[in-house]
Amino acid sequence: MAAEWAAMAGGDDGGAGGGDDDMAAAMGLGGGEASTRVLNQNEIDSLLGFADGAGRDRDTSGIRAIIDSALVSYERLPMLEVVFDRLVRMMSTSLRNFTSDNVEVSLDSITSTRFGDYLNSIPLPAMLSVFKAEEWDNYGLLTVDSALIYSIVDVLLGGRRGTAAMRIEGRPYTTIERNLVERLVTVVLGDLSAAFDPLSPVDFRFERLEINPRFATIARPANAAIVARLRIDMEDRGGRLELLFPNATLEPVRELLLQMFMGEKFGRDSIWESHLAGELWHTDVQIRAVLDTMSLSLKDVLSWKVGTRLPLNAMPDSDVELLCGDLLMFSGKMGRKSGNMAVRIDEKIDAKPKER
Repeated sequence: MAAEWAAMAGGDDGGAGGGDDDMAAAMGLGGGEASTRVLNQNEIDSLLGFADGAGRDRDTSGIRAIIDSALVSYERLPMLEVVFDRLVRMMSTSLRNFTSDNVEVSLDSITSTRFGDYLNSIPLPAMLSVFKAEEWDNYGLLTVDSALIYSIVDVLLGGRRGTAAMRIEGRPYTTIERNLVERLVTVVLGDLSAAFDPLSPVDFRFERLEINPRFATIARPANAAIVARLRIDMEDRGGRLELLFPNATLEPVRELLLQMFMGEKFGRDSIWESHLAGELWHTDVQIRAVLDTMSLSLKDVLSWKVGTRLPLNAMPDSDVELLCGDLLMFSGKMGRKSGNMAVRIDEKIDAKPKER
């Protein structure tokens, strides 16, 4: 058997002529069993998606492409990056007021991942805050790492500047630490609601604070989610804060997130709105004064001839309706003014289409 394997290897390395036949004979199994072939290293790399051949993308080939096909990239939701950029600027101001310290907030990355993979990648100890989007009727996750927890506690309780926050490992978080982190989470969720407000009004409400990631499960492990990683620096102290939105949470506003808006005002230009509103006041519109209306069958209308008279059920003191297009605007009395036919408006009517 060892000699047969050696002969097969020699046929693959460059044996010509009967090399392939020798390999087939060496790998042939008695009793009518199907022959097998061993993959070489290049074929294994190609199957796993690690081939570096010309014109091939190693990230989108082989088994790697199959694994990554279920993930949804945040780049398909361009407005989401604008929302997080707005959140960073708002948090810089609100956290300065919250801590009375110089706080710098930066957006490290926005990535897509599976929910189960994210929970397994959280460095412990950490605090996981579950919050609910009331209008979207779904949940999100906000993770505060250990370094940021101790930094916030140190700052809020009057720790000295210029010294790193003391980290005490091997013990659970105290009630004071949990309450202070909960106040931080409330501030961040308020800014997050304000960041989404120009796009879609939503209220993010704090639900609970968890230490064990297993108790913070808000989606199935295989569900795709979008993670935004924020860095918070307070001089020589700070840490990381991560926001996770399952794709199901963002589904109600997915159409809005797909839009391409430019500028801080999300595509809204108040200058043009004011100009258009001002020009509307100088627009000429046509007003029709209707004395009376009647309903007739098509047969009667087709029987009309020159000289046919149509009696109007209108008296000199009957109300006259004033219409703009099909909208009934006013009603009043008909008369004369300076030798012209005129209508004196007696009542303003809420605009509604006139029934024909």
